[in-house]
Amino acid sequence: MAQFFSVHPEQPQPRLIHQAAEILRAGGIVAFPTDAAYSLGCHVGDADAVARIRAIREVDERHHFTLMCRDLSEIANYARVDNAQFRLLKATTPGSYTFILEGTKELPRRILHPKRKTIGLRVPAHPLPLALLEELNEPMLTSTLMLPGDDLPLNDPEEIRERLEKRIDLVIEAGACGLEMTTVVDLTGPSPVLVRAGGGSLEPLGLA
Repeated sequence: MAQFFSVHPEQPQPRLIHQAAEILRAGGIVAFPTDAAYSLGCHVGDADAVARIRAIREVDERHHFTLMCRDLSEIANYARVDNAQFRLLKATTPGSYTFILEGTKELPRRILHPKRKTIGLRVPAHPLPLALLEELNEPMLTSTLMLPGDDLPLNDPEEIRERLEKRIDLVIEAGACGLEMTTVVDLTGPSPVLVRAGGGSLEPLGLA
């Protein structure tokens, strides 16, 4: 049965953040709010947890997971980023954006797109995931908490616990959370390509 933490939305309690990080390190799956919708998160290197998230979402290996990072420098460790891409990332992070980039050898092959070797990357603008990432001292593998058959992501922590209490390990509540997903942009080509319009403005990307 999933645990349930109520965390301060602006100043997350260190004790609870530490406990959440320990659950992730032990192979657990955590549902948590972001500056977009709720996400499911797990440890990057845990193959079983990754498989469990795929099963919950009912997605195959072609589904782009998102590597949630603390800052821009961390993104550069896990993705190939040229100068033009870096300037674009600098103008839009932290924020409600997910960028598709070519992954580096630092990442397990199983979490990359099988043909393109790409992954989604983002830096959230929300105190809770940033505190969790700081405690982990490494990125977290995440996926929007959108269940099969639903039209929108889940954003009610009580409903999340009710529907997933035997399939995940922790639900974190930290005040109101939106339903809008991130803006997804593919940066693997010569110019940015909009994959999905969402919470992030298109103006900094030159796509408005």
